[in-house]
Amino acid sequence: MSRTAHLARLERARLLTLEQRGKARAEATAVATGIAETVALSEARGAGIAAPPVGARSKPFRRQPGLDWLAAKGRLDARQVRAGERYGLCYRRALGPTGIGSSLDFKAGDVPQGAPLAAVLAQAEARSRAAIALDNYRRLLGRQPALLAACDRICGQELTPREATGSERDAGQMEAVLGVALDLLALGDRGGGCDVRSQDEGLDIV
Repeated sequence: MSRTAHLARLERARLLTLEQRGKARAEATAVATGIAETVALSEARGAGIAAPPVGARSKPFRRQPGLDWLAAKGRLDARQVRAGERYGLCYRRALGPTGIGSSLDFKAGDVPQGAPLAAVLAQAEARSRAAIALDNYRRLLGRQPALLAACDRICGQELTPREATGSERDAGQMEAVLGVALDLLALGDRGGGCDVRSQDEGLDIV
């Protein structure tokens, strides 16, 4: 191969490498822009978004549950957060995808197809216990609609006050009501609720 042909091949390889690097940078910029737009839209709707630690580029942004968001802002103390977590866990276990009903009223998809009878009965029992605990919590709140709505939306559905109400003014009011509700739950709970297990239920935004 002549020297001229060899140099031409090297130049083509260099240009191809530069082109590939340019495409990779453009794709990375587009992804970063898309993530930023998604985060901005979520925050505009009132969602709490936790950014990944500095330097942790592989970790995505995470949507913060309402209780975590309020605690991070210093608006709830640890006692209130624990009460809210217990309420929220019972809410999600009791209602599940189909709402509160008979503990034996299972729909398709409640348990894996072909699951043994013991697993079906165990899930029915767990849902029944959660429903009883949730009803006890609601009794502690006097079944007052505003208190129940605040706990259901923020603790159970894990929304921020802004997401739950749609306006800053109403969000402030719901936050205040939630504080009262969590104080009542913390005072009245004697350990008869659902066990709170450490689990990551955040929604990654990618």
